[in-house]
Amino acid sequence: MTEEIRDRLFVLDTNVLMHDPGSIFRFQEHDLFIPMMVLEELDAAKKGMSEVARNVRQVSRFLDELITEADTDAIEKGLPLSSLSFNNGNPNPHGKLFLQTSTLETRLPANLPGNNADNTILGTALALQEKYSDKIVTLVSKDINLRIKAHVVGVHTEDYYNDKVLDDVDLLYTGVNRLPDDFWECHSQNLDSWQDGKNTYYKINGTPLEEDCYPYQCLYSETGDDFEAMVTDVEEDKTTLSLATNYRDGHNSVWGIHARNREQNFALNMMMDPEVDLVTLLGVAGTGKTLLALAAGLEQVMELKLFREIIITRVTIPVGEDIGFLPGTEEEKMQPWMGALLDNLEVLT
Repeated sequence: MTEEIRDRLFVLDTNVLMHDPGSIFRFQEHDLFIPMMVLEELDAAKKGMSEVARNVRQVSRFLDELITEADTDAIEKGLPLSSLSFNNGNPNPHGKLFLQTSTLETRLPANLPGNNADNTILGTALALQEKYSDKIVTLVSKDINLRIKAHVVGVHTEDYYNDKVLDDVDLLYTGVNRLPDDFWECHSQNLDSWQDGKNTYYKINGTPLEEDCYPYQCLYSETGDDFEAMVTDVEEDKTTLSLATNYRDGHNSVWGIHARNREQNFALNMMMDPEVDLVTLLGVAGTGKTLLALAAGLEQVMELKLFREIIITRVTIPVGEDIGFLPGTEEEKMQPWMGALLDNLEVLT
């Protein structure tokens, strides 16, 4: 590497590329460095049908596209990442990719032998840090133990998080919006309200939000009245709201299940409304998505008799290592995949 490097240089660990083959596009204007040991580990992991092997082969294709037209001098100066056509919706990267083309003198502590792959990568990062002392050299790894060792020897390190379809989860549509604090002041004079069975409706002039509303959009107020409603109809100059049932209340439940927060309450309202054909729930593990969906299904099939059966589908794609072919009957083969659903059914029955 003979050309001046920019303010930050990120050294990528093998597991980052295995985890997200598009990671080389996600560092925007910063430069990247891939040690030779990383290339060796990628080569050793390219065979097979696992997700990791597929990711490794995709990384190899990206690197091959970058390096095909480059000569030795161009590789030394860094390969511009902007020349690649794939960026998965991220801003076009303006940095360069540097590959290790020569041996770097490392000064690892004596108790960290260099023949270990992780220690070799760590030694490379340490050597780059000493060589470019005016730059911030960062080792990016998903290996927590390697990050700990990096801290011990004085190498700046970070975990890799930017592996989502969207860079910012806040860009995802939540379906829930907060009403302005002056909502009642603005609409109380021109408000129609009525009841239809157990449902309470409000029709207001215009829209309750500054932007346009959509059918079955969930709205709430934090002015002390705990008002929660859903948009049921949007006309040219009027909007109809339906007051949400409070499933947090002890008198209202779905198959014995009560909502614990606003989001769960809205979810139960949507799933218990026969006019809503499809409800999508998004949340981290443990937020009750499966439990609420099963409770709503059981309530409408067993108690309300609105439907005849519940159909549960699940994609048989492993999160970690593939468990391979399973012995036994069809029911026994499905047991590992249906575990989460069966556990929730036990709670409900």
